[in-house]
Amino acid sequence: MNLTQVINTLVEERGLEREKIIEIVCEGVCAAYQKKFPELELEVVFNNKIGVAEVFIKKTVVQSVKDEDREITARRAKAVAPKAKVGDIVSIPFDQKVGRIEILSAKQIIANKIRQVEQLAVFNEFKDKQGTIIGGTSHKRERGGLVVKVGDNMAFLPKSGTIPNEVVRIGHPIRALLKEVCEISRGGYQLILDRASADFVKRLIELEIPEVFEGIVEIKKIVRIPGYKTKVVVMSHSKEIDPVGTCVGVGGARIKPILKELGQEKIDLIEWTDTIEDLVKESLKPAEIDKVEMVEQGRAMVWLAQDQRSLAIGKMGQNIMLASRLTEVDIQLQEVGPPKEEDVFVTSETRYESESLQEPEPVTSEEE
Repeated sequence: MNLTQVINTLVEERGLEREKIIEIVCEGVCAAYQKKFPELELEVVFNNKIGVAEVFIKKTVVQSVKDEDREITARRAKAVAPKAKVGDIVSIPFDQKVGRIEILSAKQIIANKIRQVEQLAVFNEFKDKQGTIIGGTSHKRERGGLVVKVGDNMAFLPKSGTIPNEVVRIGHPIRALLKEVCEISRGGYQLILDRASADFVKRLIELEIPEVFEGIVEIKKIVRIPGYKTKVVVMSHSKEIDPVGTCVGVGGARIKPILKELGQEKIDLIEWTDTIEDLVKESLKPAEIDKVEMVEQGRAMVWLAQDQRSLAIGKMGQNIMLASRLTEVDIQLQEVGPPKEEDVFVTSETRYESESLQEPEPVTSEEE
């Protein structure tokens, strides 16, 4: 069977090296023969002129043959190797044939090895891109998530990595964080994507805002509830640069592409301060806080007007939860003014029922 056309097709369609394909084909053919003749020492060499994988058996040159499967006389050996002498090992053409089962086994081995080579090529191409944002095209939906075409490769965006209530249209461009690059395929995919993590927003900010990418403005901390809000603490390493204003841009020009990428999700930008009280106060945006007092290590009492409480708490307690995660402080809210009989403390650990809280008016960083 002439294998030249098969090899050329694999090289053209899959972008693999010709020498590597030939090596794999020879290994597969050799494995098939070795399965039927396990006691023999065989090797396979590809003949480029005729496009055939030729099988040889290795034999030791001796004066008197005792084992025909492993030995050959010098006179017979010189027919294929004129300089052969006693003690040498020569390769003699092997004319035995293998059956249908061995041929199927060889095909399976070749297919598996080609798959391994392709997986290694994908791993080498993308391993240095892990943790960065890559672009692709939404290809199809599967039960567990979305398949995204990235160049000639298929990546997988699991449901857990998508933004809640986000609508992704098949055939449309999509950007995502390359969360993981597997050396071997896991569930059929090596590239695992993510759009729900805080790192995704962080990388978006780095892409859209040069000062952040260059390190002039530093992202000190970032927390996120995907689909609801991200809070970002930024600090400037230059006295001439306002970190929040730089990230927002004139008329919100810089923050708008990021908000568009996140859909309905909002971003609160907070300027870094060494004072934990000020950081707690800023982290509760968009609520206006009257006073913050650290009552003990890791616990803060926050005073605010009654009409600001729902803003501080946020939908289902998510705003105060993010603020607590951002500052690593347990936040307790207390309304300013004389206490009423029904007044209670509201803390960042309190659980809220959705019907008991009103969602605040949308506040984005552009308005800030």
